[in-house]
Amino acid sequence: MLADQILKFWIKLHMTIGQEFPIFNDWFIIHFTENDDGMAFGLSFGGEFGKLILSLFRIFAIIAIGWYLSDLIKKSAATGIIISISLIFAGAIGNILDSAFYGLIFSYSSFHTVAELFPDGGGYATFLHGKVVDMLYFPLFKGYYPAWVPFWGGRDFIFFRPVFNIADSSITIGVFLLIFFQRKFITNSVVVESDMFQDEEILEPRLAMEEDTPKYK
Repeated sequence: MLADQILKFWIKLHMTIGQEFPIFNDWFIIHFTENDDGMAFGLSFGGEFGKLILSLFRIFAIIAIGWYLSDLIKKSAATGIIISISLIFAGAIGNILDSAFYGLIFSYSSFHTVAELFPDGGGYATFLHGKVVDMLYFPLFKGYYPAWVPFWGGRDFIFFRPVFNIADSSITIGVFLLIFFQRKFITNSVVVESDMFQDEEILEPRLAMEEDTPKYK
């Protein structure tokens, strides 16, 4: 989450919208864009009201995920599932910070102007109406759709086209870990709980025997 915010601050204060520079050849590019609704990979929800609803939903989701994560840690759940939920939790916080506060502390970024931190005239938006900063662009493969492909025939093809940020990556990795290793996580959790239950079964008879055993001075 810290790395996500540091990179976003640097981007806002040093780059204009649409500005980019390559990191590794032409397949890893830093490309500055802003997501109005803050959905992952540049997806849009629609309108100011939709953005507000989405931001409020995120806040409630973060509270729920935080409570669930705390409960998993208390119950000594499998390390893998704790890491997965932690990644999702950190990513969600990273993006909600943009939506909640960037509009208040930054001036407007444009194609010609770099944003200013704490501008004299105030920020570009109100609370929960800020834009999420995206910058990671991986156009790994480029080409054209064949003419016979419906709707997209003849158009250019880029994989991976969406521009995203570290918080999006954190959420995505956390979700994929849960999907691919959920059976292992559940099995490990069941084993841990079973071991704890067996320990309690062994301990209780021992305590009962100690209580029933006569004590001599």
